[in-house]
This record gives sequence, C-alpha cells and structure tokens, in this order.
Amino acid sequence: MRILSIEIRQEADVVLARQRARQVSELLGFPLLDQTRIGTATSEVARSAFQFSRGGRAEFFVEQGKPPSLVVRIVARAPGPADSRAGLGGEASELEGQAPGVRRLMDRFQVEASPGGGATVAMAKALPGRRGPLSPQELERIAAELSGRSPRSMLDELQYQNQELIQALQELRDRQAEIMALHRDELEETNRGVVALYAELDENAKVLRRISDLKSRFLSNMSHEFRSPVNTILTLTSFLLEGSDGALNEEQSRQVTYIRKAADGLHALVNDLLDLAKVEAGKAVVRPRSFEVGPLFESLRGVIRPLLSRPDVALVFEAPFGVGPLQTDEGKLAQILQNFLSNAAKFTERGEIRVAARAGPGDTVLFSVADTGVGIAPADRERIFEEFGQVENPLQGRVKGTGLGLPLSRKLAELLGGNISVKSEPGVGSTFFAVIPRVYREPGEEPARPDGRWEPDPGLLPLLVVEDDPVDMLLYEKVLKGSEFQVLPARSLDEARKAMRRVRPVAIILDILLEAESGWTLLTELKSQPATRDVPVLVLTHVDGQERALTLGAADFALKPVDQAWLLERLGALGAKRDVRTVLIIDDSEADRRRLRECLAACGPYRTLEADGGERGLAAAVAGRPDVIFLDLVMPDMTGLEVMDRLGQDPATSGIPIIINTAKYLDEGERKRLGGVASAILEKTAETGPAASGSIRAALARAGIGQHASTAPSEA
Repeated sequence: MRILSIEIRQEADVVLARQRARQVSELLGFPLLDQTRIGTATSEVARSAFQFSRGGRAEFFVEQGKPPSLVVRIVARAPGPADSRAGLGGEASELEGQAPGVRRLMDRFQVEASPGGGATVAMAKALPGRRGPLSPQELERIAAELSGRSPRSMLDELQYQNQELIQALQELRDRQAEIMALHRDELEETNRGVVALYAELDENAKVLRRISDLKSRFLSNMSHEFRSPVNTILTLTSFLLEGSDGALNEEQSRQVTYIRKAADGLHALVNDLLDLAKVEAGKAVVRPRSFEVGPLFESLRGVIRPLLSRPDVALVFEAPFGVGPLQTDEGKLAQILQNFLSNAAKFTERGEIRVAARAGPGDTVLFSVADTGVGIAPADRERIFEEFGQVENPLQGRVKGTGLGLPLSRKLAELLGGNISVKSEPGVGSTFFAVIPRVYREPGEEPARPDGRWEPDPGLLPLLVVEDDPVDMLLYEKVLKGSEFQVLPARSLDEARKAMRRVRPVAIILDILLEAESGWTLLTELKSQPATRDVPVLVLTHVDGQERALTLGAADFALKPVDQAWLLERLGALGAKRDVRTVLIIDDSEADRRRLRECLAACGPYRTLEADGGERGLAAAVAGRPDVIFLDLVMPDMTGLEVMDRLGQDPATSGIPIIINTAKYLDEGERKRLGGVASAILEKTAETGPAASGSIRAALARAGIGQHASTAPSEA
C-alpha cells in the first residue's frame, strides 16, 4: 500500500527523500535510531540514482505481511546517451555497490536491473511492535499528516542531521560505558576467582609435596628395616639347605625351600621399593660410563635364561648392528631391560621373546623386547605403569609379581633422559620400548656438540611432527625418508611452540594424546593466531575425534596406524608443495650462508640453493631459476656488481629480484645506485633471532616474495 512518491530530478530532491523517509518512519512508530538508519539508506541510494542516471523516483509502501514492513523503493532511470559518466547501464552495478553498507541498515535489500536500462532498489524494515496489518484509516492519517509537513531547508536539514549524529554518538558512548563497567565487574570477579584458585593450588601442591616426602621417607626407612631380617632369612636358609649343621630330611628340605622362595620374593620387593624411593626422592645416582650393547645383551641372556621354564619359548637377541657405544648408566639400563624380559618370560607360554637395539630418533638408541604372550588390553596399557598395578589374566594365578617393575623402569628411563612405551594386542603379544639417549646429560645440560640442534636441510621442506611416542616418531622419519619433507620433531607442546618460533613448517602432524598434555590446546592456538592459521594440520592419533578436529580447523584426521601412501598423498593434496619459493644465496662465507638458511626457515617454506662464488652463482641462477637471489658484494672471484651486470644481461635471469647482503660499508651515493637495481639492501650481522628474521622477511616482501609482498624497491 503506497504512502508517498517523490521524483528525483535535482540534488535537493535527494535531501527531500531523506526527510520524507525519516518522517514516514517516525509516523509508523520506528524509534529514533531506526529513523536515522532508514533515512540514511534512502539518501545513499537516491544519491546514486541522481548521480549515475537521469534521476529517478522514491516510493514508500507498507507491506502487509507478517510482520508488516516499511518498503522504500528507488527506481533509477537509464543514463542518457550524452551522459559520459560511469552509469548504471543494464547491470545495475553502481546501485549493487551500495549493498554492503545499506544491508547493515535495513532488514532487506534487493537490486533488479530494468529491461530498458536502469535499475530498481527495494529496501524493507519490519515495523516495530506490530503483528497485524495497518488499516486503511491509519494509512490515510499518515498520508494526511505527511502532506501537512513542509520540507526543511538545507540548513535546517544539516542542523537536524548534526543533532542526530550527536545523539547517536551519545548513545554509543553510554553503551560503551555500560559495557566497560560490565566487563570491569566480570574481570574483578574473575580475578578474585583466579586468586582463590591459585591459593588452593598452592596449598594442594604443598600437601602433595609433604605426602611425597613422607612416602619417600617411609619407603626408604622401611626398606632398610626389612632388608636386614630378609638377608638373615636368606643366609640361614642357605646354611640349612647346604647341610652345614647336619643334613635335613626330605620334608624339612621341602619346607626350608618354600621359606627360601618366599624370602627371595620379599627381597625382590624390598629392593624395588628402595630403588623407587631413591628415584622419587631424587637421591638416585647416575654413574655413566662407556659400554657396548653386545656384552650387555650377553649378560642379560645369562640372567633371563633360567627364568624360561617352558621349552616352547625361544629367547632371541638380535645383533645390535650400527648402534655404537653408549655413555650412560649401564646398571640402570640393564635393570630396565631385565624387567621387560622378566615380564615377557612370565607371560609367554609359547613362541619367542626377541630383544633388539637400533638407532632411534635424534641421538638416541631404541631398545625393544617383543614377546608372543598373552598381550595387554588397551584399557590396561597405562595401568601396568602404576605402582602395584597388575592385570588380571589366567596366568596371574600361577605367576607372581610385585607390580613395581614397570613403574620403576619408567622412572629409571626418565632419570637417564629417555622414556618407555608399549604396543600390545591381546592374544598376539606385547612389545616394550625404551628410548635412551646415547650420551647421558645432567638435567639442564646443553649438548656439547654445536650440531646437536635441528638444522634445516636446504633441499627439503620442514614438516613439524608433534609426537611423544618415540616409536611413532621413528616411524614418521622412516616413512618420510626419501620424500621432499624433513621431519622437525617435537615431543611436547612447549617444544612445538619453540619450533614454530624458529621455523615455519609447510604442514604439521599432530598427536592429540601427549603425555600430561592435550594436542587440542595446540590446534586451537594454531588456528586462532594469524601467523599460523594457514599452516595445514593433520591430526593423527589413537582416539576418535574427527568431528572435533575438523571443527577446530584441522585439514584432515586419521587413526593410527597411518598408511604410508595415504600420508604422502595427503601432504601433497594439502598444498605443501604450493607457493614454495626457491632462494639462491651467493656468498663465499659458509657462516653467512648458514645464518641466512636459519633465518629463511623462520620466514616460511623456502628451498635454498647456495653458491660460494660469483661464477658458480651465475650457473646456479641459470640452472635453478630462483625466485630471489641474496648476493654478497665482496667475493674473491667476482664482485657483486659484476654478478648483477651478468644477471641483467642474460634474458633467463634478468627478471630475478636481487637482495644485497653485505658487510661492506655503503655511503649514501652507493646505496642510491644499488637501490636502482636491487630490491633491498641488508647489512650482515651475526644475529639469527626474531629481529634478523624480521629483516629478512621485510626484504623478501620488498622483492615481491612472501606473504605481504611489495614490488617497490627499497632498503631493509
């Protein structure tokens, strides 16, 4: 039902359309803020119709729907043939450009091109507080009141708009003050809760430390008190069985043998308790020395073979090929492996027990003890590492144990700087793993060799693998060996964060089940930060969580074990090979080339080519076609200026951006001359931290390379 129609022939009609829109919305009961919105939307569209066409018409309707709405329709005519301005034409492009802003002001916005040129814009906003249609009498009253209102002058309209603006600003200020007060109250309440929580946590920590100290003191004292009488029992039973004071009859010998076996079991329990108490109290002493794995295996063979009471079980020690000598505590390592072998001997009725050692991830050795025994259910794999935790099975009744061997083994492995894990399947068997550093280091001690840290391979793409299971980490390294990816290992969230600060990987493989941590935390952090949001993440884990992973932004999800072909295919499909730029470094200094490699690794996925002189650099530029060249100015065989001239003369290399990286002092004149042919100029430093990477990133951007590229030559 139409209320009003206004012809738009001149600029004053645009102002009139705004006034009438505001008056109509006022009579229809819209609040002041909505009146301003409707007037502004009408004015903007009417102005476009006036500027880019031969004018038009503004019409105001009431749409009797549910709920009823005010409809403002602007009909723009087609531009005249003499009009040289960019007009609407038949595409309604200019009015369509109004859509983003006007849509935020109105409930509905629609543009339709007219068949003969021009366009029609329809905007609508629901009437406030009404559910039923307006009666004809109400519309007649509104139309009559509108006809009685004379339009304001331009000055009055400007004054009214200023008042609207002031009022809107005041409303925004009041709303902002209200929100700030609300946030302040909520923050204070949250702070009080956090303070109370920290106080409770501190108190709990004190209680736990006190309990741990009491436990360690109790175990240590009682173990010593138990050991003395147990040793006495063992000694006396030995005398009796040997017949030192006269031969025993058959029944006496049988009874003393039972006493001896019980004392042996109690002695083993006391020793395990004492060792556990020492480790937990921090009193265990590590005595590293150099030894070979072969003799260690031979001694273990002699200790374990008497425990194999079943002829159907074969004990196999594989030759430790390529492991080399270790510098750690041999006794504690032997104790770990002996516990593994003892469990395997107890719970394996037929088949074999196989012991092996091979090079592990990094500078570690991976020991494994595999059996074909009863196996362990998934729900019990963590329970067996709890103190006195034992798994119920048919053999448990015949085979006794203390339930301390595996917990002690885990603590001893951690004491040596390593860890242990298990893979098992009920009815098939179990494999226990121990990853031990080849060289023992005191806690906090840095590696003695400078090459101990991970260093990017110039020809490979860095792939961050967040995985605390050494077996799975080794599997990833084997699977990706020979591919275009280089594994950057991280065993914890903290290591992953540190790695991300040094290197920007092309993709991330993330395990959700980390020791005492959750991979969901890292995934949320990565996808909430602009710097890492675009790095694809593959979630590979043991528990189902595909929907949650994809919701948080993971590129894909899979359950372990992961197929090698699938993993390589997914890494390629995620675009890991896309947008990888090639950088050529021409510099005769190996140290400077290495520094640049480290800085580039932190800037993004870049492949690097290197040349130690001008002639080799020119050949590498022709053969490798790099995206950018870092060039030193002073080299033995050729100056950087000569290299730049040769590169510019060759059509194959003339378009490659060049970044000068030099230790030579350049005066203002030299900088200006080089700035005409180089994209950026860097001064050599010994830094490799964030500041140095930032300078490299800025230089790459000025060379048109990187995330925020700029083609304007400049100095970094």
